[in-house]
Parts: sequence; structure tokens; C-alpha cells
Amino acid sequence: MPHAPSGSHDRVFLFLQGPHGPFFSALGRMLRATGAQVWRVGFNAGDQAFWFDKARYIPFLDQPDDWPEMLKRLIADKGVTDIVLYGDTRPIHARAVEIAKSIGVTIHVFEEGYLRPWWVTYERDGSNGNSRLMSLDVDQMRQALEQSDCKTPPPPSHWGDMRQHIFYGALYHWFVMFLNKRYRNFRPHRELPVSQEFRLYFRRLMLMPVHRLQRSVATTRVRWGGFPYHLVLLQLGHDSSVQAHSDYTGMCDFLEHVISGFARGAPAHHRLVVKEHPLENHREPLHQRAIEIAKKHGVQNRVHYVPGGKLARVLDEANSAVTVNSTAGQQVLWRGIPLRIFGRSVYDKADFVSQQPIAAFFADPNAPDTESYRCYRRFLLETSQLPGGFYSRRGRRQLLRRAVDMMLNNSDPYQSILHKNEAQTPQLKIVR
Repeated sequence: MPHAPSGSHDRVFLFLQGPHGPFFSALGRMLRATGAQVWRVGFNAGDQAFWFDKARYIPFLDQPDDWPEMLKRLIADKGVTDIVLYGDTRPIHARAVEIAKSIGVTIHVFEEGYLRPWWVTYERDGSNGNSRLMSLDVDQMRQALEQSDCKTPPPPSHWGDMRQHIFYGALYHWFVMFLNKRYRNFRPHRELPVSQEFRLYFRRLMLMPVHRLQRSVATTRVRWGGFPYHLVLLQLGHDSSVQAHSDYTGMCDFLEHVISGFARGAPAHHRLVVKEHPLENHREPLHQRAIEIAKKHGVQNRVHYVPGGKLARVLDEANSAVTVNSTAGQQVLWRGIPLRIFGRSVYDKADFVSQQPIAAFFADPNAPDTESYRCYRRFLLETSQLPGGFYSRRGRRQLLRRAVDMMLNNSDPYQSILHKNEAQTPQLKIVR
């Protein structure tokens, strides 16, 4: 891992929206400890509640259309050199990225880990479908790794509890719902009202024991069924990975595509197991729609639905898996299981992701090149994947140990390893 520059007194970091909870606040404190200036723009009461330094908090109270001009003024007035954000596709972030790129301001993007659940992602300029990984092929990664002396970091001993993720989501939306009077012009980047988002999070939290029982029953039926099966990895339909980096409007559209392909291509004794996302809050009636679509295509007795839970319990014995572009696809590839994706993803490399039409894939899926995938995985671990998590105290501590040094480095995580050979090449000194 590259070392950070010795000083950062000339750096001015402007934070925008972050993951729910205190991670951005802790990150800001540590950056201030290096000598950098740190500011935060907040767009609602949830942003404000989780920020530590009220003297350097800037509320955005204007109309959404006024945001670009305000950002330009802030960059000029504060001498901003760096912008920090979580996810790059929500409208306020997408506009900020566009403006920052045009004037040479460094953009730090945090996201959920590409190698979840034990890491988070740190990149420059963009993530997911906007990541630099999209333009890199496996051969480039292999050549860079051959010259690298980096040691792949071990996974953290404890990633965190899903309940903490859900808790901070519910608390954030509570602040927005009940204390947001000051931010009358706030517009959430998701289509549901904040009050409904809060109710969904709260309901999910309260019903966790019920869901656990339902999940246990459904998983047991699959594991003890004695039939070959293919796995469908659902995502959160409102997530940017679906909305910005696929051609689907939600998971119901994806289910129609997958189940129809399964009906046309899979052997008659095979089953299809639809695995719900662990954080699904049922804004779409996915279970009911899966049943309806299966009946429509005459495979109602061959489709099973598993409501959330850990992936490994149903993945280990699967014949294949399909997804839009979920990071869970990397767990599929790690096990050498055939995978087909239907969105734009950083791991969509022909070396290890099938390119077959969906019916042909279910009939006889192409296996991945596991050596190429392991090379790709090692490249990620030595560049953009940081051990830790946003939501648990232990996960945040582990994440902060490396995040700040990477942010202060002049090169982004990929440049640091791709251009290492150039940096190591000795320059000839001409003696006259």
C-alpha cells in the first residue's frame, strides 16, 4: 500500500453525503488531525445529526437547481482541493463529480465493498459502472501484480452486524422525518417519501425474528430438497447499481427476464432459487411477483423463494447463478460457479463471466476461468478494497487505519500499482 505524503496542510476537504451513521464524522476528524481543513455540506437533518464539527457544517437550504452554483462558490471561497462522497450517482453527487472534474478537484468516492462483506471500496472519480476498473482488463492487472510487492491484507476478524446497518438507516430517516423543518427544499434521491422509507426500515427491524424463521424454513427446503438448482441473486431495486448501471427499472423486471429464460432453457428436473437481498424492505412485492411470473411460464412448482439471509447456505451447492450486477456475484466466482450478469459491473470480464444468452446459460452454463478471477480479486485487494465496515465501531476503526493515508496519496489506488514500474525505473543522470 502506498505511503501518504508527509503533510496535508494545503488540502481542503469538502464532504457531501455519506453512509448512514458516524463514519464520515470519524473520517473528518482524522483528516483534521493531519493538518487538513475539513468542511461538510448537509442536505437534511440526518446529515447534520451525524457530523461532529458544527462550526464547519454548511447547510444547503436552497432549491436543488441552485446546488451547482453554490458548490462552485464553495470551492472558490474555501479553496477546496478535495471532495468526499458516498456513491457517485445520486443527483447532487453526480453534479458535484462533473463540476469537480472540470476544474481539477480530486474526488474521493466511498462505496460498499466490491468484495463484501469484509471490505469497503475506495476509488477516485467514480465507482461501480463509473469505476476505472471498467476499462482495465485482466492482462493489465496480471502484469501489474507481477511487479508488485504488496501483501494482500487479511479480512477483518469481525465485519459488523446487519442490525447496525438497519439501525443507522432507521435513525437517519427518523431525523429527516421529524427534524427536517429547516431543510424545506430537501428532495431525497430515492422516489419514496422519507416517511415511507422510515416505516420500511423500522418494520424491517421489528420483524427480523419473523423473517429469520421464514428464512430458515425456506433454506432448509432448498438444502434438503435433493434437486439441482440455479440461484437468482436479487438486489435492492432502488439501488444505483440497478437504476444507473442496468436497463431494468427494478427487480420485478429482472425476475420476468430470468424466470422466462429458466422456463425455456433449464432441464425439466432443475429448480430456480430466488434469493432476496439481506436489506430488502419490500417496497416491491417480490415474493408475490415471483410466484405470478412462475405460474405465467408454467414453472410454479420449480421456483423457490428465500427471504434474505446469508448467501453461502444456498450458494455452495448451486449449479449456477444470475444477477444484475450484485457484488454477491464475486462470491459465486470465488467458488468457481458459473455466473451470468445483466448489468454493467466492475467484474464483468469475459475471462470469468459467461456471455451466453440466458436460456443457453440455464441449459449448459460456461464455467469461469478461476485463475483469471483470482488474479482480478488479488488486484482489487491490493488497490481499492479496504478491510472494515461503515456501521460497526470495530469495522470503522479498522477502516480508518488505512483510508486517510490512501486519500492523502497523490495517486489513486489503481495508478499506484499500474504505474509502479515507471516510478521504479531509474533515471539516467547525464554527466557533462
